[in-house]
Amino acid sequence: MPFTRITLRQGYSEAALHQISTLLQQALVAEFDVPEHDCFQVIEMLPAGQRVFDRHYLSGGRSDNFVLFQMTAGRPRSRHQKQRFYHSLCAALQTEMAIGPDDVMIIIQFNSTEEWSFSGGRMLAQEAL
Repeated sequence: MPFTRITLRQGYSEAALHQISTLLQQALVAEFDVPEHDCFQVIEMLPAGQRVFDRHYLSGGRSDNFVLFQMTAGRPRSRHQKQRFYHSLCAALQTEMAIGPDDVMIIIQFNSTEEWSFSGGRMLAQEAL
């Protein structure tokens, strides 16, 4: 049940935004043990002045195409699952959209089911997963 906020530069078409969303979801399903229809994302395009980032920190060099994926997930994943997910998403973005791996940053935070209410003010029960 991950929720992902995708932050990127202005100028992407609706089709390109849909493709980024789809590639993310495919990587989550394939490598992160996420059900196919469990898709919660917010995509925000910001002007250059509202995206402040170091172009070289722990990277070969970020361009203006820098994309940040901030994920919150309710169930921890193994180190191996996370690494496969990172690689899968970066490879797909590079192959399908020419977004280089150095332009992709992924942050994952985990929390418990008690921090989720999907609707109706009901706390998510562990048994529902």
